Amino acid sequence: MFPLTEENKHVAQLLLSTGTCPRCVYRFCGVDFHAPYKLPYKELLNELQKFLETEKDELILEVPNPPPKKIRLQELEDGIDGIDNLSQNGEGRVSVIEDGSIASKNSNLNVCNVCLGILQEFCEKEFIKKVCQKVEASGFEFTNLVFSVSFPPQLSVREHAAWLLVKQEMGKQSLSLGRNDIVQLKEAYKWITHPLFSEELGVPIDGKSLFEVSVVFAHPETVEDCHFLRTICPDCFKPAKNKQSVFTRMAVMKALNKIKEEDFRKQFPCPPNSPKAVCTVLEIECAHGAVFVAGRYNKYSRNLPQTPWIIDGERKLESSVEELISDHLLAVFKAESFNFSSSGREDVDVRTLGNGRPFAIELVNPHRVHFTSQEIKELQQKINNSSNKIQVRDLQLVTREAIGHMKEGEEEKTKSYSALIWTNKIIQKKDIEFLNGIKDLKIDQKTPLRVLHRRPLAVRTRIIHSMETCYVDEHHFHLYLKTQAGTYIKEFVHGDFGRTKPNIGSLMNVTADILELDVESVDVDWPPALDD
Repeated sequence: MFPLTEENKHVAQLLLSTGTCPRCVYRFCGVDFHAPYKLPYKELLNELQKFLETEKDELILEVPNPPPKKIRLQELEDGIDGIDNLSQNGEGRVSVIEDGSIASKNSNLNVCNVCLGILQEFCEKEFIKKVCQKVEASGFEFTNLVFSVSFPPQLSVREHAAWLLVKQEMGKQSLSLGRNDIVQLKEAYKWITHPLFSEELGVPIDGKSLFEVSVVFAHPETVEDCHFLRTICPDCFKPAKNKQSVFTRMAVMKALNKIKEEDFRKQFPCPPNSPKAVCTVLEIECAHGAVFVAGRYNKYSRNLPQTPWIIDGERKLESSVEELISDHLLAVFKAESFNFSSSGREDVDVRTLGNGRPFAIELVNPHRVHFTSQEIKELQQKINNSSNKIQVRDLQLVTREAIGHMKEGEEEKTKSYSALIWTNKIIQKKDIEFLNGIKDLKIDQKTPLRVLHRRPLAVRTRIIHSMETCYVDEHHFHLYLKTQAGTYIKEFVHGDFGRTKPNIGSLMNVTADILELDVESVDVDWPPALDD
C-alpha cells in the first residue's frame, strides 16, 4: 500500500521538484511507519513518480497568479532557469512530467538538498557492508550492538528551510505542519539501517548494548550553511574547550528555535540549494563500554606501594599492587587502559593480611569481554603465581553499580590493625594494660604532615573502637586496634607533633613510635566471597 494520500500530493510534488529525495519527501509528509523507507532507492523513486504522474508530456506551473492555460513543455525549455529560480525562493511550485518521470534539475538521482545524501547511498547495502567489514576487523567480542550516527549540524538548517517551505504550501490548503510532525532524519535512518546491520553481523541492535558502532558524517561543501545563525543569535554559539567548532548540533537547534521565520528566509533559501556532492564519512569507530573486575588482595611486602610511586617523573619503586594485578587483566581483556580503586589504601611499608582489601578495576574499551567462571579462576591463579608480594582472591566480574558497595565502606565500616610499638621509656606490662579497657575513644586528627601535599587541611574526628596489648620487652609491645575506617594509625601512635589528639604517646606519657603495621581486616562485605 502506497504511504501517501492525495492530501500529500502537492507537498510531495513541491519537494521532489526542488531537489528533495523520496525518503525525505516521506518524512515531511509524516510517514511514520518503517516499510516504505526500506525499499531500494530506485524502486522508491519510481513508485513516488507514478503517484505524482499527471498528464504526459505536460508541465504544470503554479504561481500566485497562474497563466490562463497549460504551457507545453517544449515551449518552456528555454525558460527552465526561470522556473528553478522561482522554486528557490519558495514562491509557487514547479512540477515537470515527461514520460511518467519528474523532470527537474535534481531528478537524475541528484544529491538531496535536505539530507545531503544520508538517505540515499548511505542507506544502501553496499555502504552497510563496508561498515560491517570495519566492525568485524576491529577484533571486538560482542553479542549485540548499539549503532549511533553523527550528522553535520547544517542538516538541521536545511531541514528547517524545507519545513518552512512545506508549511507555507500547506497553509495555502488551510493545513498545518508542526516541527514534530516531521519524521526525524536519524529515526528514518535507523529504521532502514538497523535491520541491515543485524542481518549482516548476525546480532541484534540493542540500545543498552555496551558495544557501540558509530559513524560520523561531514559535508564540507555546505559547512557555511550555519554561519548566518551566529550573526543573528550570537548568544547561542559560545566556544567550549572540548569542542572544535561552536556550530554544534545543539547550538544550531537552539538558534533555529530562537530565530524568526522572516529573518531565516532573508538569510537562507527555502527550499535549500542542491549540493554537488553527498556527505563524506569522517570516521567509523567501534568501542566497548568498560567492564569491571573486583576481588580482594593481600599484600605481603613492606616495600611495595599500592599504586605506582612516581615523584617528579621518577619512579621510586619498580612495581605496585595495582600493576601486579592490572597488567594481567589488561592483556587478557585486551583493554586500552584501566582505572584502579580500592577500599582505602595502605602505606608502602604496611602489609595487608587476613581476608585482604577489596579492590575494583575498570577496564576501558576491552576487546574481549566474555569469560567463564573457570577462566576467571585461572586468571586469578596466574596473577598469584606471578609474584610472592601479593595474592588475589574472590576475583569476579561485577557491574559499575556494585562498586558503590566498596566505596560505602571507606568511612562507615571498621578496620583492624596490628602494630609493633616502641617507647623511649622503659615500660612494664602493667604500664600498657589500661589501654585494653579503653572503648570507643574519640580522637581528632589534623591532616598528617606526610599526606598534606595530596589531602586538604582539615581536622577529622575518628573513633578507636577497641585496643588490645601484648607486652614484648622494656621498650616494645604489640597493639591490636579496631578503628573507624579512615583513621591514620601511625599518627595515632606517635601523635604527629601534636596534630593527632589524644595519641598513644600522650595516653602513656611517653614518646612512642610505630615500627611495623599490618592491616588485619577490612570489614567490607564486598565483593561476595567465592568458593575456591
